[in-house]
Amino acid sequence: MVEPIPNINLALLVPALPLLGFLITGLGYKRFKNNQAGIIASTSIGLSFLVSVFLFFVLRNSGQDAATVTLFNWIAVGNMNIPFAFLIDHLSLTMMLIITGVGSLIHIYSIGYMHGDNRINSFFAQMNLFTFSMLLLVMGANYLVLFIGWEGVGLCSYLLIGFWFKNPSFNYAARKAFIINRIGDLGFILGIILLFFSFNSVSFSEVFAQASTMQIGTPVITAITLLLLVGAVGKSAQIPLFTWLPDAMAGPTPVSALIHAATMVTAGIYMIARSSILYNLAPITLNVIIVIGLSTAILAAIIGLKQNDIKKVLAYSTVSQLGYMFLALGLGAYSTAVFHVTTHAFFKALLFLGAGSIIHAMGGEQDIRKMGGLRKKMPVTYWTFLAGTLAISGIPPFSGFFSKDMILVKAFEHNIIIYILALAGALLTCFYMFRLLYLVFFREQRLAGAHPHESPKVMTIPLIILGILSVFGGFLNIPSLFGGDLSFSNFLQKNVFSKVSEEISHSTEIGLIILSLSLLSLIIWLAYRTFIRKAVVPAADGVSMTPIARLVTNKFYIDEIYTTVFEKPFGSFSNFLFKKVETNILNPIVDGVGEATSVLGMLTRRLQRGNMSFYFFAMVAGILLFIIFILTI
Repeated sequence: MVEPIPNINLALLVPALPLLGFLITGLGYKRFKNNQAGIIASTSIGLSFLVSVFLFFVLRNSGQDAATVTLFNWIAVGNMNIPFAFLIDHLSLTMMLIITGVGSLIHIYSIGYMHGDNRINSFFAQMNLFTFSMLLLVMGANYLVLFIGWEGVGLCSYLLIGFWFKNPSFNYAARKAFIINRIGDLGFILGIILLFFSFNSVSFSEVFAQASTMQIGTPVITAITLLLLVGAVGKSAQIPLFTWLPDAMAGPTPVSALIHAATMVTAGIYMIARSSILYNLAPITLNVIIVIGLSTAILAAIIGLKQNDIKKVLAYSTVSQLGYMFLALGLGAYSTAVFHVTTHAFFKALLFLGAGSIIHAMGGEQDIRKMGGLRKKMPVTYWTFLAGTLAISGIPPFSGFFSKDMILVKAFEHNIIIYILALAGALLTCFYMFRLLYLVFFREQRLAGAHPHESPKVMTIPLIILGILSVFGGFLNIPSLFGGDLSFSNFLQKNVFSKVSEEISHSTEIGLIILSLSLLSLIIWLAYRTFIRKAVVPAADGVSMTPIARLVTNKFYIDEIYTTVFEKPFGSFSNFLFKKVETNILNPIVDGVGEATSVLGMLTRRLQRGNMSFYFFAMVAGILLFIIFILTI
């Protein structure tokens, strides 16, 4: 019998503390003044992070790989028995540390960024609720608890994207994110239903134990994994359900950092990694994931080349990096995908918060064509943003180098064409990120009348911490080529079952690294030559553009195509149903039922006159009629 792990029940505090922060700031939002709500919200997430760190050492010292903490028996109907339980293992702990660690820094940063906003207390309440939902998602011991968190982060993203709801375009972006996620969630729900009918359970332990005895390519497993994949495609913004994420930049910048860089959009990657046993049995699904991930990575990188809104550039880079995570999943390198989730959380949160610092200093301006010359005026933001840029570009020894290099190596092991395409996407990423860096921080300031200045310490200290993590975070998983032992991957191997592939030689890996670094150096030089030496500033949209440049600038008109093919026909059909069916048919029926009920009431109330003799007569008559009815049967 396995001995219970001491203090493991403290795991309940990890989601409970953000929930408590939400209740305090949400119920008392009218009472808090200045930064009180921000301090309470940040403290709740910070304490949750400390508990997660403690649980990390508790599990490691216990010698066990996982522990289940059951809160109560939730659903018990027939043969369905689903507890409300949390699974504490290496994978969930990794996600808990990312969510609470990076989340606490973003909360602290938000105190400065949102200072003076009329609804700042509501903002922090919603941020705490989102964090609670995300923790529920990654800690759930079964697919149903995971799904509750899954839907919770969808709701919170809707609230936070449309936080400044007085702007109609922001409301549209919030609805767009909500609806597109619902499309993916439909597939996810069907997958969970099929899981239950196939395994008579939705608990991870029971499902995976039964699945491990099944044959590779079993049709029902392929169907389940494809349905679950639909949910992951929607939540993690992959083709064709990726268009919501760039529009989600309508929310405050800390929302972009928390939801659309470090946590929510990685939910799909987490779910597939958690279900690695199922996906290893479905090679067709893995091939589909490779195609989706690689296509998304390249398409988003191409679009990012021509974006001029600083947050839109980072948004498309997020979509592209999520594509690389999907590529790793499709290659069966689940631990590599989770490692890239980790490093991406560091450098992408840093880049978004750095962008927020720039926007804050520029008085709300987000167009990079109107910036420039900020390097000396905002030194902390510049150096930290540079660290994030080098990390996402894959320059050693920054964190992104180790995780992206591992993905490229896995791609090379699988197929040379996949490797070439993945490398091309990485080169595009490097170019548009250095284009962004040079246009924002170098040459002269292009916006007249602006007086940029460095952000306060409450914003710069989180930038510095994330900058340090972006520099050294890759050392968590040093490969044997550099004298390491892949400690991060080994930490996950008991809970994430990556497919074994034929490893390439160290000499081949060194050759691949030299090739990629040489090409990256060339790309950086080209960006420097274009935007520093020649001082090229992107022209106004649509001005003297080639057809291809106009196509990329307009994001291949994908949003317009979706609007024409789906949104407008559905809207027209809805209007038809409203005007013809609801107004002319349903409303008269409903009104008629109400009127008939009213008339019937008017008639029957005449019997209620308060005359006791009449009541007695009616009772006796009723009894006699009843007796006659019984005798005649």
